[in-house]
Amino acid sequence: MKAARSGTKDGLEKTKIAVMRKVTFLHRKETPGDSEEEDMGFLEVMVSDMKHPPPELGPMPDGLSPQQVVRRHILGSIVQSERSYVDSLKRILQDYRHPLMEMEPKALSARKCQVVFFRLKEILHCHSMFQIALFSRVAEWDATEKIGDLFVASFSKSMVLDVYSDYVNNFTNAMSVIKKACLTKPVFLEFLKKRQMASSDRVTLYGLMVKPIQRFPQFILLLQDMLKNTPKGHPDRLSLQLALTELETLAEKLNEQKRVADQMAEIQQLTRSVSDRSNLNKLLNSGQHQLLLCETLTETVYGDRGQLIKSKERKVFLLNDMLVCANINFKLFPLCRGQLEISSLVPLGPKYVVKWNTALPQVQVVEVGQENSSYDKDNVVIQNAGAKKHVSSSQSSNKVYLGPPRLFQELQDLQKDLAVVEQITLLISTLHGTYQNLNMTVAQDWCLALQRMMRVKEEEIHSANKCRLRLLLPGKTDKSGRPISFMVVFITPNPLSKISWVNRLHLAKIGLREENQPGWLCPDEDKKSKAPFWCPILACRIPAFSSNALDLQVRTQPGLEVPRNPSHGPGPLLCCINTEPKASRCPGEQVV
Repeated sequence: MKAARSGTKDGLEKTKIAVMRKVTFLHRKETPGDSEEEDMGFLEVMVSDMKHPPPELGPMPDGLSPQQVVRRHILGSIVQSERSYVDSLKRILQDYRHPLMEMEPKALSARKCQVVFFRLKEILHCHSMFQIALFSRVAEWDATEKIGDLFVASFSKSMVLDVYSDYVNNFTNAMSVIKKACLTKPVFLEFLKKRQMASSDRVTLYGLMVKPIQRFPQFILLLQDMLKNTPKGHPDRLSLQLALTELETLAEKLNEQKRVADQMAEIQQLTRSVSDRSNLNKLLNSGQHQLLLCETLTETVYGDRGQLIKSKERKVFLLNDMLVCANINFKLFPLCRGQLEISSLVPLGPKYVVKWNTALPQVQVVEVGQENSSYDKDNVVIQNAGAKKHVSSSQSSNKVYLGPPRLFQELQDLQKDLAVVEQITLLISTLHGTYQNLNMTVAQDWCLALQRMMRVKEEEIHSANKCRLRLLLPGKTDKSGRPISFMVVFITPNPLSKISWVNRLHLAKIGLREENQPGWLCPDEDKKSKAPFWCPILACRIPAFSSNALDLQVRTQPGLEVPRNPSHGPGPLLCCINTEPKASRCPGEQVV
């Protein structure tokens, strides 16, 4: 560095770059579109189709066993699907990216082009290299019949995970740029329409760009079929098992990153639908909220007689400390002809209108059988016919059912009818004469029929409750100042969905307890670290040592590495939880 300062300015800049390459914490975190060069870490290699033609399976030789024939057909499917996938990647770059970069005047700026097509060149490079290796493996298939080791060698590299991770994380942002450009720039919309009409299969740009997200699940299905038709002892069986493990691990990581990216997009969409001056908007923009669960549920409203008055789909967001319910509005603005054309090219998605939000500790899940102890029925508002009606204990019956009201009302009617029929049976037993259809046998049949109907009704109620989520939420105070709660009823898509909601709500409330709150946080280098939501939650505390002899000490030894969390940036993230024992420093040792 000293020699560089005494030399030219260009020499100083080169020395700085060299130092930054050696020192990892000086690396700048790359974001799409930061510079004209998309990436300086990947070496671009031009693959000539003349020198390296796509693989092609030759004619089938005679004397093959049925299992060998099936394996050969599966190999043909792998070759065909890979060729189609590589052609789709080339179409994105040649038919869309290159013309947009060269277009004058620009329909899309160079920076936005880099955001939209981020990492596609690197993905094409990975699969071009795989296609070259696949060509030689297909040529010698009849002699070796091995393909598993090729998948292991090609897709176990860290570069594959890096480029696909960047692409998946950027996919939602890329679609957002495309949608905004279609709405604001008619030239860009016309360009997309012309490119789609010029293609033979009429696949849109969105249809092409979603293929990298679907690629590894397709590989997994093909290799699973290949493994099923590979006998034990075959030289390719172990390699296929290793390849499946690698691809399934890779697909799982990408799916998790896609899930996190989709959750962030949902929060951004929700934030845009909230007024800038509202407290909810400030909370969502604080960056301290994580979306735990988000699903479309059906809210049901019943009348006084238990009949279903209306049902409407709601988008319910479970954050780490808040529950938000929003209306789903696909037609917030009247769609013009241009917007209909855009929706055929890129999914526009719904608009949200927040209906209510409440702090998570104040939310109660009320199940059937908990009515008498979980809340005070005197201060409950039941939603009737779209309005909130206060029901006092004197106006309500002795037993309040929280399931489908119509089914419970029918069950109560059957119980009353059974009591009446039993009284009639006692009266029939006192008759002295014999009358047709008025004897003990007929009366007992009536009782048995009513009992069967009651069992059927109880099964219907039990089945309906499996998908019925009842939430007790805090409301406004009444005229006397008493706090009033109101109950909402949601229908989940399936019983497992309800179980997931109940469990997530319970765990999220445990995570808000004092013992699960971080005492302090050491941020990453990018200064954008969030609270460690990934930390295990403490459900209870059991004293195991005497409090007088317990000191909490966290020490670092030379050569000790703190494991890093991939979802929280490049560096390790250290956190501390609130505990009663105090931390102390030992001589000669560092306390974190």
